[in-house]
Amino acid sequence: MMTFFALLFLSIAVIESLAGILGNGITLAASSSNCIGSKTWPPYEMIVISLSSSRIILQCWIILDLFLTIFCDSSHFEENTFGFINIGYIFLNYSSLWFGAWLSVFYCIKVASFTQSFFIWLKLRIARLVPWMLLTAWLCSFAASIPFAWDVYSVHKNITVPLLVTNSSAGRTTRNNSLPLLIDLWNASTALPLILTVGSSILLIGSLWVHTREMQNNASGFRDPSLEAHMKAIKSVFSFLILYITYFISLLLLLYSDFLPLSIEDSICVALLAACPTAHTLVLIWSNPKFQELPARIWHHINCHVRTALM
Repeated sequence: MMTFFALLFLSIAVIESLAGILGNGITLAASSSNCIGSKTWPPYEMIVISLSSSRIILQCWIILDLFLTIFCDSSHFEENTFGFINIGYIFLNYSSLWFGAWLSVFYCIKVASFTQSFFIWLKLRIARLVPWMLLTAWLCSFAASIPFAWDVYSVHKNITVPLLVTNSSAGRTTRNNSLPLLIDLWNASTALPLILTVGSSILLIGSLWVHTREMQNNASGFRDPSLEAHMKAIKSVFSFLILYITYFISLLLLLYSDFLPLSIEDSICVALLAACPTAHTLVLIWSNPKFQELPARIWHHINCHVRTALM
């Protein structure tokens, strides 16, 4: 039986996902417009397009699954439907984690000012490495989701569990029955993007902080736009790191905890899973003036039409 608070948090998750679709649509449109007509896509645009596309599909998937959870009885779903929803959800989650990790790595390589030979080698070759990084993200996500969904599907033959976007029931079932290979694959696939994100974010924050301190010591007392830009970058990277870790912990709690399906705890984690990608996208828009131009133009266009209609 779904409680009022569970329904409230699931409804909040739907609203957050809708906001995320809008925000990721803005970043996707802005990045795609820069690639139209060009023979080679800039590496940053490639990562943002991949991240935004995967998140739009993920958030649409979450909304669909939430509506099925709230309004439909799980007994109406066939085994094939259950397995398909699980493999899609896990694959999209992995993809979002990997693309977010590669974005953090790209920021670190391009912005940080380290003088180590390996770092300089990466900085000179990052443009050629980005397509392979994205391909690795897709392959790792696909490889990790198939056995996980297969194991959930095999367990579902004997156990009827409620369908939920978080797959928390599926996660609890597979935790006790999964093959060792499945467990190792899950741990590796989730730990690697987390390590990449945390490591690259800490390195970038450290580099920016050192550079900011040097600029503060040399400041003449007037407002320095470069100093403000560095402080804004530090806040953005730190926000990315906190949101990524929160998303990762929420996902693990849902897959490995003993939360009852549709409980308050389960629904809070669902809301966090929907909120973190949306907040990450909003910070990305806030930190990049290029992404702010498109909504500004749309808002200006709407205001012009409203004023014309009123006159």
